[in-house]
Amino acid sequence: MRLMTFRTAIAAAMLVLVGCTTIGPDFQRPVVVLPDRWSVSAVQTSNGKDLSNSDARWWTVFRDAELSSLVERVAGANLEVEMATTRWMQARAARRMTGGDAEPSVGASASYQHARSSQNGLLDISGLNGKKDYNVWQSGFDASWELDLWGRARREIESADASVEASADVRRGVLLSVFAETARDYIQLRGVQAQQAILRQNLDVARHALRLTQIRLADGVATHLETAEVSAQVSAIEAQLPALENDQLRLINALSYLVGRPPRALENELQAVAPIPPVPPAVPLGLPSELAERRPDIRSAEERLHAATADIGVAVGDFYPRIALSADAGLQAMHFSDLDSWSSRMFGVGPALSVPIFEGGRLKGQLALRKAQQQEAMIGFQRTVLAAWHEVDEAMSDYKTRQERHDKLAATVDQYRIALENANRQYVAGATDFLQVLTVQKDLLATQQALAVSSTDVSESLVSLYKALGGGWETTFPLAISVSVPTELAETPVAAGNGI
Repeated sequence: MRLMTFRTAIAAAMLVLVGCTTIGPDFQRPVVVLPDRWSVSAVQTSNGKDLSNSDARWWTVFRDAELSSLVERVAGANLEVEMATTRWMQARAARRMTGGDAEPSVGASASYQHARSSQNGLLDISGLNGKKDYNVWQSGFDASWELDLWGRARREIESADASVEASADVRRGVLLSVFAETARDYIQLRGVQAQQAILRQNLDVARHALRLTQIRLADGVATHLETAEVSAQVSAIEAQLPALENDQLRLINALSYLVGRPPRALENELQAVAPIPPVPPAVPLGLPSELAERRPDIRSAEERLHAATADIGVAVGDFYPRIALSADAGLQAMHFSDLDSWSSRMFGVGPALSVPIFEGGRLKGQLALRKAQQQEAMIGFQRTVLAAWHEVDEAMSDYKTRQERHDKLAATVDQYRIALENANRQYVAGATDFLQVLTVQKDLLATQQALAVSSTDVSESLVSLYKALGGGWETTFPLAISVSVPTELAETPVAAGNGI
């Protein structure tokens, strides 16, 4: 009775050790050093508004249904996103494998063997002295469980959990990147189309002026110089259109690629001219302290640091003894008919202890490696935070600068329009020559094109600002995917034996 009580106490103590002891350092979230407030003078903001309360779908601030549709399709069909999702799924599968190693394992087996033992050997389980063949029938099961006395397995699971979170944040970072790339390509496309529209409008004006000049030349009012000047301007405007048309096709192909479609797949959808998506009057920035919670790269760097810290515990655990409980039971008989008899039973149960005595410095080297990897992960986290801070500051400054330039160009265009109207009136009244009209018209065209480019730049800089702030990655889109090949790609034959 006393012996049973003692064994029970020992078992209870071991279970307490299994549940409580955890070796190695515990992870502490690193302190993020950021300013109390952003430099609000760098960008017009909605002061006091918390970004976490705003719409995570930042692209909707442009109020462009086509852009929103493209982003939704990119989320579900982009191949980079699907690759990142499969890597996240791999991390989850690896976590399940790690967790399974810490649980008891149970297996079953059954076998049959027709054999003969050696007459000159040392072992003859048949008792026939190697003179006859014999049969061996066997069945049973076995179980084993390594007691996690020191918490080594729990540190492995902790590291795997952190790796899963890091992989999920990497996927969110990919989502954010492809959303930003989609928005930039779309805005550039509309900017190119705006430049094309400006050129065509000016081309119509220039051609009309050429016809009038030719009529005036025939009437002896205009000179050949004026006609040549107008004709040259028509050709100069026409020469700019092919490059813009090529830019339009390139951007349509870029968007087609982002949604996982072949070249020109979106040509019919996007070739119709639409305005450049305008920016909102105010941008909610949130607080700098929220940056570490929003940016996927910072979150991923923190989880990598967490995993590296847990790996130190795993390395420390290799120095400690390992105890495993094992048991097996089964049946063995020379004849199948005897397999179910009580005398055919066999079993074994007992603990196994392994203690590292001499490893040639391997364990110490592994622990030193894990500590160095943790230091590297900490430096990587600090670098990521600092780079994010710089990126946000530069994005705000860039947004402000481009807004100011856009406002100046808009005022310049208005002044050139007034100047062109006055030049036309003076030319009709005979107070000036047509060269002055052409000069003002050229300046107006150049400034209009610069304004279109500036409008594109402002909207693009807002996309960069949202990307720097880490918006749009929240749990808006599902993590599960169904990898599919577009019909156009599936019809392409692939030669066998190409090593893919």
